[in-house]
Amino acid sequence: MNFFESQDRARKHTFQLVSLFALAVVSLIIMTNLLVMVVFGFISTEQVQSGESLIRQIDWRTFATVSAAVAAVVLVGSFYKMLALSAGGKAVAESLGGKLIPRNTNDPQQRKLLNVVEEISIASGTPAPPVYVLADEAGINAFAAGFSPRDAVIGVTQGTIDHLSREQLQGVIAHEFSHIFNGDMRLNIRLIGVLNGILIIGILGYYLLYSASFSRRGRSNDKGAAAMLALAIGLMVIGYAGTFFGGLIKAAVSRQREYLADASAVQFTRNPDGIAGALKRIGGLESGSKVENPAAAEISHAFFAQGVSGFMQALSATHPPLDKRILRIDPHWDGKFDTLDKPDSRRDEEQAAKQETMTRAELAQKVATVVTGAAMADVANAIDQIGNPSQETISYARDLVAELPIAIKEAAREPYGARAVIYSLVLDKGQPVRDRQLKHLQDYADVDVYRLTRQLAAQMKPLDIKYRLVLIDIAIPALKQLSLDQYQVFRDNLGALIEIDARVEVLEWTLQKILFNHLDDQFFKLKQAQKRSFNAAQLKPEIELLLSVMAYAGDQDPSKIETAFAAAANTLEISGLRLLARNDIKLSDLDRALQQLANLKPLQKPQLLLACATSAGHDQNISTVEVEVLRAFADVLDCPMPPIIK
Repeated sequence: MNFFESQDRARKHTFQLVSLFALAVVSLIIMTNLLVMVVFGFISTEQVQSGESLIRQIDWRTFATVSAAVAAVVLVGSFYKMLALSAGGKAVAESLGGKLIPRNTNDPQQRKLLNVVEEISIASGTPAPPVYVLADEAGINAFAAGFSPRDAVIGVTQGTIDHLSREQLQGVIAHEFSHIFNGDMRLNIRLIGVLNGILIIGILGYYLLYSASFSRRGRSNDKGAAAMLALAIGLMVIGYAGTFFGGLIKAAVSRQREYLADASAVQFTRNPDGIAGALKRIGGLESGSKVENPAAAEISHAFFAQGVSGFMQALSATHPPLDKRILRIDPHWDGKFDTLDKPDSRRDEEQAAKQETMTRAELAQKVATVVTGAAMADVANAIDQIGNPSQETISYARDLVAELPIAIKEAAREPYGARAVIYSLVLDKGQPVRDRQLKHLQDYADVDVYRLTRQLAAQMKPLDIKYRLVLIDIAIPALKQLSLDQYQVFRDNLGALIEIDARVEVLEWTLQKILFNHLDDQFFKLKQAQKRSFNAAQLKPEIELLLSVMAYAGDQDPSKIETAFAAAANTLEISGLRLLARNDIKLSDLDRALQQLANLKPLQKPQLLLACATSAGHDQNISTVEVEVLRAFADVLDCPMPPIIK
């Protein structure tokens, strides 16, 4: 199952979740009504024993009132929780006691973890998500949380950092990236909100019991207080039923997704020993995968492994048993868990070094998933890698990061330096324009950022253009740590630097588009409009504009531009597509077109990206500019595009 099929499946899972939620709410409504009818005497046990119909005894006006009240309480409880989690993955991580790991940490174990996350992120064509550590948790566990890849975070327990080798960490992180790309995170947060609504009935019962106990102390003969006490106890019992329903819903939604994420992790890394070794390590560790934080129960379905235990565990477990997961990955497993106290770090580093000995030429020859090649070998494979990069691509990403000068790389990993790196990327090569740009930064940027920009600019000037996307991906997580005021100043300065020469180049547009696509939503809390899904045929003008921009990005020769457009158009089942004149193309129109195209049905997005890739590779050569334009398009379409090995 590829990225786009997974996105489509996530939609169906959302419908499944809504259906299960509705059934649970109906069950709670019926049980609460029966409780109210019995406690307040609407239903008489004598009449029931005499054979009178139960339905005839029900006061339907009261039934409607109670039903509306229960539905309102459940919905309010769900919306309240969803509102509390509106900050995305950060809110989930902090609710579990997570602490953000600084990108420039000096802790070697944390550095190893961040390197693994960064490598898989760059290989996936998406900025690295912030990483949180649950420092008080000794068990081995992890989670990914957020509404989308843009606000995603990854959390790991201290036990994960302490007890797993690099290849095992890579397997766990690849598993979590699978959840990010498959649309599972949004479903997980919705599930937290839904379950809070279901459990709110029991919480309400607890508070009624608390108030009824005080009422009975003052008026021991008050029948109303006694009835309130009985109602409170009954609601608490119904609350336990809500917990039961919640467990069943979690199990129904979660279990199969864990098998799929395990399989994706193996496909990511091409190394079943990584994730299988992590699962074996959990089985051999005394603390296993348990998470002690009290908030763990409500997010247990998002963990890498079973994080909590409880009543009827086999029925309501959110994860398949360890042995079944291991056997699916390693059919020849002997049934023995890994009981070693700690991984051999030296052996771990030797394995990592061995994996990195593959030369760039060997990589280029081995990887058949690039959108270019001697004979345009199989363009469709580039699209298949979206959300599912190969181990070769991960190794390529690691090489790109390693080749960057240390000063530039480390600067991009912290907020001051990240701003300076991005400013340096848009400094003009011509001295007059460059001087005006630097004067603007001197007047409006932070003093230290301005000074660092001047220092880095000289080092970045000789860098090959292929490192632009890598630097952008490294810088985005650091930029997310800015305050709102700092980000606004950075955003305004970047726009001013680009506009100083009174024109916007394609690479300047792509840089802004990628950056702001990942950052604006976090800082400005943009409201998500109700999305309407479109077919490609309904967005013909937008597709014409997109393919025209792609064709012009690759060449200046009119005949080659027309050939590129025609090759792209032939991959789509839309008749009458025409190449727009260069003068008719406005970047503001392109922005609006991309906003519309982001609403394409998931299974139609790969067809559009395939058309763009065909345009780029029609002449058997793909330029760095075309790569970056393609990446910007994919970003806005929420399709993480892996780097193209060149």
